[in-house]
Amino acid sequence: MGSKNKLKRFKENETFHNVYQPKRDELTGQDYELKGNWLNKVFKNDHPIVLELGCGKGEYTIGLAKRYPEKNFIGIDIKGARFWRGAKTAVDENISNAVFIRTQIELIEYVFEENEVDEIWITFPDPQIKYKRTKHRMTNLQFLDRYRKVLKPNGLMHLKTDSEFMHGYTLGLLQGIGHEVLYANHNVYKLEGSPEEVTQIQTFYENQYLEQDKAITYIRFKIN
Repeated sequence: MGSKNKLKRFKENETFHNVYQPKRDELTGQDYELKGNWLNKVFKNDHPIVLELGCGKGEYTIGLAKRYPEKNFIGIDIKGARFWRGAKTAVDENISNAVFIRTQIELIEYVFEENEVDEIWITFPDPQIKYKRTKHRMTNLQFLDRYRKVLKPNGLMHLKTDSEFMHGYTLGLLQGIGHEVLYANHNVYKLEGSPEEVTQIQTFYENQYLEQDKAITYIRFKIN
């Protein structure tokens, strides 16, 4: 994507009512005004809140929002030029239960109050295979602890990935420390009984993986 196109998207994001771009010091320096208030100030309902972390173009956030109008969806990514696509789709199609936040995932506990979130989706994260990149792996112990803080006690986690490494690493970690694995599938498009929200919503890159006959994996779990 050219720099002019990126700049145009950044400018347009500033005009969208469904995009929130808090500065880092706004989040960490004091209580963020929307922390604990996403339902009454943004969605203006009492429906469950579902996050997509590292939402990219926002395809999954939008797909889930269309499928589940009785839930509120928030796509989070640091790259605003990417989720511009999802935000614009939501505006154009009047999808009122989907919004986007431009921030880093490690700041999630500054964005949401304890027990404010019902579900979290992580879709096709970078597996960060090299050992020195482990701290950036989105299902490591530090990230799981951040998710636990904002999730409700029985909140659900979803991991969908094309990385066998990420699938195996996460499954082993969860089972090793006693978290509750509710469902695990190493090839959701080849095995029967896969959840519909896993197979009927696909991202741009996921379609490319499927064309290459790459297995798509999925884990649903709870953080105890």
